[in-house]
Amino acid sequence: MFPTRSPAKPLAERMRPRELSELVGQEHLIGPGKLLSEMAAAKTLPSIILWGPPGSGKTTLANLLAAQSGGYFQSLSAVLTGVAELRDAIELARRELAAGGRATVLFVDEIHRWNKAQQDALLPHVESGLITLIGATTENPSFELIAPLLSRTKVLVLNPLSEEALARVVERALADRERGLGGLNLTLESHALRELVELAQGDARKALNTLELAAGLARQASQTVIEQLQVREANQHKGLRYDRAGEEHYNLISAFIKSMRGSDPDAALYWMARMLEGGEEPLFLARRMVIFASEDVGNADPRALSVALAIKEAVDFVGLPEAAITLAQGVTYLATAPKSNASYRALGAARADVKSQGALPVPMALRNAPTVLMRELGYGADYRYPHDYEGGVTAQDYMPEELRGRHYYEPSERGYEARIRELQEWVRARRAAGKD
Repeated sequence: MFPTRSPAKPLAERMRPRELSELVGQEHLIGPGKLLSEMAAAKTLPSIILWGPPGSGKTTLANLLAAQSGGYFQSLSAVLTGVAELRDAIELARRELAAGGRATVLFVDEIHRWNKAQQDALLPHVESGLITLIGATTENPSFELIAPLLSRTKVLVLNPLSEEALARVVERALADRERGLGGLNLTLESHALRELVELAQGDARKALNTLELAAGLARQASQTVIEQLQVREANQHKGLRYDRAGEEHYNLISAFIKSMRGSDPDAALYWMARMLEGGEEPLFLARRMVIFASEDVGNADPRALSVALAIKEAVDFVGLPEAAITLAQGVTYLATAPKSNASYRALGAARADVKSQGALPVPMALRNAPTVLMRELGYGADYRYPHDYEGGVTAQDYMPEELRGRHYYEPSERGYEARIRELQEWVRARRAAGKD
């Protein structure tokens, strides 16, 4: 759309680092004494999985490592290829090994897109050493890759680029006369640079694509300075990184729940907004709030469950975008409510006894006696009807004999549970004294 030095290739492609020393970011893997630098220097490359967000340098790093290893390089996209293309690549690898003695480095981009059968097809060739695999994925390998493949590779985590690193990438592209925009003699406002790296969200490719479009807008306006408004126009939409089925989904919902549990409504609202902006289903958030109302608020505020259920119904009835307001009301209520997980812990303790003690018999006094035979056998005998006694409490035992005296529910001293605790202590004291 806009004239650049090389219209055939996007700026992000032209500015790809040509050697490891040009790669910006990932200092935990690259640099003096770091793992990948040492591998490259020794020309030894094991099979690896590069896991990182878009624009963190996975493809670039794969190309550089393959080049420095001296291996025969092949590349496949898991989005566009399958087992048939993999077989062709393996056959080429065999020919290369037979003809020149070179092992093959096979780069599989978006490797998480391959299903189990496709990933299984890689295993014997990775294991035999015919190919050295470099897989690239934006998804958590633990969830997306089969265990045998993971056990034969080393997973390396790439981080989103910091704003400082992105600024270096942008400034280098702006100054580079051979591959970048240096021939255009453009400068970038400081505010525009700051906005550009913020909008890129750690993605170098996105930063360079935005820079290239903003440079075109500046030239159309016959300007030598790229302004903040041009960066915004070039960016158009701040696309948040969020995968409703992947790891980021679990990270954000975890942060959302933990913020409410920690009584921080501001953080909870932020994580909720992140998920909604990323396309999360609002009813999913409402369901999590219903669970939270019982698990984390409990009887410290018995109204919390009613509020959460009302929120769920309202969200289902109203729908987005207005449902976000209802969700916000629910989040702020739950985050600021007194907290107790006493009911949740009591359930866990009761389940533990069920598993360890098995099916203990129901005490005879508590059994139902609808027939004459059952009554003759003692079903329901000696049952004391609480409403007939002072305070509605008797010294009746309700637990199986093996569990008498066992307590599961221990109310906290927060919110309404403080009152429940007082009543429970009074009841236990009367029973312990044998008073009816």
